[in-house]
Amino acid sequence: MNRVRLLVFNAALGALDYRVPAGMAIEFGSVVVAPLGPRQIVGIAWEAERLPAQDVPESKLRPILEVLPTPPLPAPLRRLIEWTAEYYCAPISSVARMALGSSAALRGGGTMTEYRLTGAEAERMTPQRVKACEALQGEQATIRELAAIAEVSEGVLRGMVSAGLLEPVTVDIDRPYPRALPDFAVPELTAAQQQAADAFVAAAESGGFAPFLLDGVTGSGKTECYFEAIAAAIAGGRQVLVLLPEIALTENFLRRFEHRFGAPPVLWHSSLKATERRRAWRAIVAGPQNGGAQVVVGARSALFLPYAALGLIVVDEAHEVSFKQDDGVRYNARDVAVIRARFEQIPVILASATPALESMHLADTGVYRRIDLPARFGGATLPEISIVDLRAEQPERGRWLAPRLVAEMRERLAKGEQSLLFLNRRGYAPLTLCRHCGYRFQCPNCTAWLVEHRFSRKLACHHCGHEVPAPEECPECGTKDCLVACGPGVERIADEVAELMPEARVALVTSDTLNTPERIADFVAAAEQGLVDVIVGTQLVTKGYHFPELTLVGVVDADLGLEGGDLRAGERTYQQIAQVAGRAGRAAKPGEVLIQTRHPEAAVIAALAAGDRDAFYDAETQARRDAGAPPFGRWAAIIVSSEDEAEARDAARAIGGSRPSHPDVAILGPAPAPMSLLRGRYRYRLLINARRSAELQKIIGEWLGTLRFPQGVRVGVDIDPYSFV
Repeated sequence: MNRVRLLVFNAALGALDYRVPAGMAIEFGSVVVAPLGPRQIVGIAWEAERLPAQDVPESKLRPILEVLPTPPLPAPLRRLIEWTAEYYCAPISSVARMALGSSAALRGGGTMTEYRLTGAEAERMTPQRVKACEALQGEQATIRELAAIAEVSEGVLRGMVSAGLLEPVTVDIDRPYPRALPDFAVPELTAAQQQAADAFVAAAESGGFAPFLLDGVTGSGKTECYFEAIAAAIAGGRQVLVLLPEIALTENFLRRFEHRFGAPPVLWHSSLKATERRRAWRAIVAGPQNGGAQVVVGARSALFLPYAALGLIVVDEAHEVSFKQDDGVRYNARDVAVIRARFEQIPVILASATPALESMHLADTGVYRRIDLPARFGGATLPEISIVDLRAEQPERGRWLAPRLVAEMRERLAKGEQSLLFLNRRGYAPLTLCRHCGYRFQCPNCTAWLVEHRFSRKLACHHCGHEVPAPEECPECGTKDCLVACGPGVERIADEVAELMPEARVALVTSDTLNTPERIADFVAAAEQGLVDVIVGTQLVTKGYHFPELTLVGVVDADLGLEGGDLRAGERTYQQIAQVAGRAGRAAKPGEVLIQTRHPEAAVIAALAAGDRDAFYDAETQARRDAGAPPFGRWAAIIVSSEDEAEARDAARAIGGSRPSHPDVAILGPAPAPMSLLRGRYRYRLLINARRSAELQKIIGEWLGTLRFPQGVRVGVDIDPYSFV
């Protein structure tokens, strides 16, 4: 070709045409460097008929400067990028950017210098050097990355190099990862597990698009089943992608994976160092035939990477809300994983003990093949679930745990067994106020109260990260010792347990306390070794963990998830409580679950108590059908924001005033968003409810495409929204 259309990473520019110099070979999907004014930019060669651009005469085209030494993005990935951009009403450049997950990796291999501690002692040890030596034990990375880990300046570390405390190490950027062996430790499966595994293996070996819903109760051995499909894929020289909803789950999964396959998988998530990210990306594009990555385990962003030979996708805990991205490109990785499998013509497995209602509907209608694992592995039984009606069994004044729950915890402690208390609220208390004047501590950037964190002695906003030291007096009236914590967070529950059972060893499990893989590993090891008696945690503990001695689960406030007007509140509450209940009695000892609630008559609570999942899903399905909600209808949201409240309001009114009239579409709003101020931006929302027959994306595109807004206004579209704040 003598001219080529480039997809560049600037939504305002669109696609641009360039001349291909004589002798330069470019394929569709090639990553190239091209001039733009005085700058050089990176772009991807794209089919001209699929990407509109301004028509420019041949004589005015500037030449491509360089084709980067990385394989072209395959056609199935390019089609996925196009589909995602169209479906989620996002700029195609923003979607394509996710495929090039490491700009440094585009230049190819070579060597680089990393640094590590030598173990030597210097004559002069400053406090900063001592701090760095303590933080960098076992670490090897660039000076910049080590400085971030140790929280010291790069100058401190360069001084440590001169003093002989740090030594340089030359590293091959593209050094291979250890090879996973499909037959390293083949497990013995139950008859039900073997039947499920056989179906997955057959699909992995034969190829072709095959979507599965693996619906198994907690502790049924779902992971072991899809591990056999992974073994079949890597035995056939294909790559596997396993998506996990939380980085916190990675450590437990890695141990199980390495035990089965003899080597860890390749990781991909936001916490990777730049050098790790570059190495992983190069291994992914190289493919297993060239010594590259066989199995990639990652967060949702791993879905768009340019795999050389993708043969299987697994989405574990597929019901999780974490798979839905709430900013940037607002995509749902669970749904996009199925679409990528369709473009790649490979199997995809959605695994969950509490599948999303949309997934259940697709299985019921035959779009997905449903595989059931109705019993726990090894003869373990599902826990007995009881309701604690807080209206009748009130906790003591100033406490949050009902007497029956406390008595059961004491009984487990006496037996040497473990208990878990679940409350999906971080910190000590969600609200702090002055008892003298009534002043409430609110975030200056968001419509949210500041949450007290007693461990760090700070008041923090969980939406924007704003923090202030916990004051000793009211900033409004100046009265000392007048601040009152209202309501419980997990820190307050942990304090209550320590007061009631001072002999108990308590572990607090939240994203604040377990914020690194190492801390997660330490917690898991302590729990497995019986060094923890009571675990108090947020949703971080609801999935993925297997503690044989954990026999009691207490849900502190089952009603919390039903508040706030979320249209999926019932489903989310059911999934969350069912998942945390599944932590109890996973081994030989039977488990028990106590659910504290003030609304035992609520449908979701009654279904949990009766263990009747089908009845809950049937009722929820009928309610969705009556409301025209997913999967029977479509939702979309338009979010308008600006740092100027009047500007945001006027823009929202302009959008609302030009709304299209369509018989299959209902448009509500504009109205101030429930979180009307977020990260310093004022927000308005419009909610769209459409029949499935409506061309929703086309309607929204034509509607918004005619409008122009001030530079400070952002207008975002959220297709299939999960968050309604």
